[in-house]
Amino acid sequence: MTRNIGAADRMIRLVAGIVLILLPLLTGFAAATPWLWWGALVVGGTMLATAVMRSCPLYTLLGVSTCPLRP
Repeated sequence: MTRNIGAADRMIRLVAGIVLILLPLLTGFAAATPWLWWGALVVGGTMLATAVMRSCPLYTLLGVSTCPLRP
């Protein structure tokens, strides 16, 4: 896979993914509305996975890249 996620985009995805996964657990929100917890888990997991792989399939489909151009 071609890398298409830059450093700033990667950090934002990492932080947002961790928050989406942990916040419902820490606040007790997961027990109150499990369907929202599963949604947050899927979105957060996807954000973490794309940050680790440094490639976003949606960016590839749209032809978007936040990586700096290399000379």
